[in-house]
Amino acid sequence: MTEASSSGPAVVNFPGDTQILITREIDAPARLVYAAWTTPELIKQWWSGGRGEVTIAEVDLRAGGTWRHVVTVSDGSEVIFEGEYREIVPDERIVSTEMYEGMPEAGAVNTVTFDEKDGTTTVALLVQHANKEYRNKHIKSGMEAAMQEAMDHLEQVAVALG
Repeated sequence: MTEASSSGPAVVNFPGDTQILITREIDAPARLVYAAWTTPELIKQWWSGGRGEVTIAEVDLRAGGTWRHVVTVSDGSEVIFEGEYREIVPDERIVSTEMYEGMPEAGAVNTVTFDEKDGTTTVALLVQHANKEYRNKHIKSGMEAAMQEAMDHLEQVAVALG
């Protein structure tokens, strides 16, 4: 990805003391956004937001299946995220756990929905942490800037699928 097109930035809210809600409109149908979100070859194109290379994108897309993404950053170190799928409704909803290897105690449950209207999909990602301390660590990690870039790249990938 070189230049990120964007239908607008993601909006980050905090609906509860332990939650982060990220919403973003993507100018593509839900089936294409979902495909970009769940297909390993496509995940490699957007998930790092240009902050490294996704060298591993493993996806066992079923309830009880696991996912794992490894990003190699400029200094050669690896950043690893992984989790387990709890619920899958194709093109509509995914519920999964997420754990960052650098802070395993602060894992979260993510619920992402893909709501399409007139060919545009609103992606809503609700991150539920166990407590406020973990949520705040997540916020302070720099996740918002990285997530904004990743969402821009996600939109590019989904649009290109059309």
